[in-house]
Amino acid sequence: MGQSPSAALHRETSLTFLPSSAFLSGEDFLDEIAANRDYTAEIPDECLAYIFQFLGPSDRNRCSLVCKQWFRVDGWSRHRLSLNAQSEIVSFLPSLFTRFDSVTKLALRCSRKSISITDDDLLTISIHCKNLTRLKLRGCREITDEGMSAFAQNSKHLRKLSCGSCMFGAKALNAVLDHCKDLEELSVKRLRGIHDGAEPIRPGAAASSLKTICLKELVNGQSFAPLVVGSRNLKSLRIIHCLGDWDSVLQLIGNRNRNGNENLNCDINYSSSNNNPLMEIHLERLQVSDIGLSAIAKCTKLENLHIVKTPECSNYGLVCVAENCRLLRKLHIDGWRTNRIGDVGLIAVAKHCPNLQELVLIGVNATHLSLSAIACNCSQLERLALCGSGTIGDTEIACIAAKCMALRKLCIKGCPISDIAIEALGSGCPNLIKIKVRKCRGVSSDAGEWLREQRGSLLVNMDAFDLDYGFEASLSDGGVHEIPMEFPQAVGQVTGADASTSSNGRLALLKSKLEHFAGRNLVACTLRQWSNTDGSFNSNL
Repeated sequence: MGQSPSAALHRETSLTFLPSSAFLSGEDFLDEIAANRDYTAEIPDECLAYIFQFLGPSDRNRCSLVCKQWFRVDGWSRHRLSLNAQSEIVSFLPSLFTRFDSVTKLALRCSRKSISITDDDLLTISIHCKNLTRLKLRGCREITDEGMSAFAQNSKHLRKLSCGSCMFGAKALNAVLDHCKDLEELSVKRLRGIHDGAEPIRPGAAASSLKTICLKELVNGQSFAPLVVGSRNLKSLRIIHCLGDWDSVLQLIGNRNRNGNENLNCDINYSSSNNNPLMEIHLERLQVSDIGLSAIAKCTKLENLHIVKTPECSNYGLVCVAENCRLLRKLHIDGWRTNRIGDVGLIAVAKHCPNLQELVLIGVNATHLSLSAIACNCSQLERLALCGSGTIGDTEIACIAAKCMALRKLCIKGCPISDIAIEALGSGCPNLIKIKVRKCRGVSSDAGEWLREQRGSLLVNMDAFDLDYGFEASLSDGGVHEIPMEFPQAVGQVTGADASTSSNGRLALLKSKLEHFAGRNLVACTLRQWSNTDGSFNSNL
């Protein structure tokens, strides 16, 4: 059977360009296919979306660039979005929210030097984000009352609103409260539109759903009185650095269940049998006195109370709270070195609040009398912080070590204790897992090393100061006053198994001084950090 030379040449040439895999064995050929196979392409969209939930925003942004599938899944599965709300973003809003059409939590932030988005832009967002439940606004100064009112009409499922440094006022908030009947949390900070003469802010349709209200740095915070009193299921109230007299507002809160409907244009009737549901009250830098604390005492379900830098509050008000709020579990007191709250009030707490689990005393001159009563009667006390008190010394710490059997975390700052107190802690408080000692000039670094050796599982965070060098303190009025001096090279800091070098010691002393000038809330911040790990506190101490 004859073949032309051109056919033979073609057959020979085709054999020459066969892929190399044709000459591999069957097993090697399958291995090569498996090595080049993209298994991620077979991941179902639902599984991929579940994996994305564990990634932060930056990681998700990078993952969305891998392929079209990941880009698409990231778009419809992303529920939280944070945007720089400058005017330059306006042209991208429609396409942005077309891609991220499942956003439920949105944060819009704008710097002071930039022009923010306007009312029309906020309306565009509300039209595209039909499932929005949480909104945070920061520095959006171009948004007015009218813009917030239009937004509220389109976002009736909103459950949390946080706004700060914005220009809108009472009209905008009333619109939100009237249209968002599921609103549970409201946080307002430095709202420029809330000024003297502003119309009252009422609970509206959110009277039954609102559970948390936080007011910070407001000129006329009293305009929120109808809202606070009219929120019949309010559980948490935080009022921080707001001007004006707050005793009258607290009286309305305490008396609302006894007097029925308060005359605050709330249009709400309370039955005499309804108990006040407030469980948390935080008062900080306010003009409030024992009259306000006596009104708080009528909130018998109260579990968490913060009295921070309210110089007009005294033992009398604390005794009233202790005698009536017997479910109290957390108590934070910053006496601001006024010496108006001391043993008398704390002994009442020890007598009437056996469920106390967390106690923070800053600038409170407590002695072994009150601390002994708390240690004996509050058997569930797990977290204790003592700061800036000239009366808490070795005797008081020894009392705590001997009687606080349930204590797990202890923080001591700026108290006149010595190595004797540390020695007492070496054999006391059997459940103690963390201890932090700061600015206690009588405690040496050797005491910290000894405590680690005695209790190997105990986390010790301690700094030490040599009495001959430049850390001087006056504790006559219950606080710590530092005199700026040249930092000595012989100062050391103990934070691990070995003592730090002299260079680290100088940095540690500098850091401690900066902490003092930044404010005396270090202990409170430390205890808030603890709360992120074991229910109330984390491991940063």
